[in-house]
Amino acid sequence: MERKAARHRRRVLLGHFLRATASVVLLTGLYYLAPLEGGFGILTVLTLVLGLAAFGLLTAWQVNAITRAEYPRLSTLEAMATAVPLFLFVFSATYFMLSESIPGTFSEALNRTDALYFTVTVFATVGFGDIVPVTGTGRVLTTAQMIADLVVVGVIAKALFGAMKAGMRRKGGAGQGTPPFVDDDEA
Repeated sequence: MERKAARHRRRVLLGHFLRATASVVLLTGLYYLAPLEGGFGILTVLTLVLGLAAFGLLTAWQVNAITRAEYPRLSTLEAMATAVPLFLFVFSATYFMLSESIPGTFSEALNRTDALYFTVTVFATVGFGDIVPVTGTGRVLTTAQMIADLVVVGVIAKALFGAMKAGMRRKGGAGQGTPPFVDDDEA
């Protein structure tokens, strides 16, 4: 019976890991394949607004799903592995389109990888060095991302982890005194 439980635990962990990995791979592929060469304009603003709306809807759906999940801790990690990359790719796509349509917005022209690098740099708050926003538009967009980063790190993460705690309570307090992400009740 112990062996069967261990197999089940490994299968559950693997399933959550594979879904999270597949989400990141799919989002990365979509980012690099999406037709973003339209330049900065109403389409760029619409992309940013719709992308952030999709992020908000995804997060709300994930919060609800986590509270009902069989394994709330693993579901929370899986949700973060989907939501954070989506958030970063939305801003990265916007920076790429801005750089392409308004040369000189940044200290250097941004390709998709450079735009992703810049986005992660802003998100991680490690500061600027090699790529910086130079124009007012670039600085406004970067400031908007910084504010949104605070919301993501503070409010969204709190909501996801609050949902995880609610899911754990729903399961009857599983996880008391157990490792932080996976325990026998959860996998």
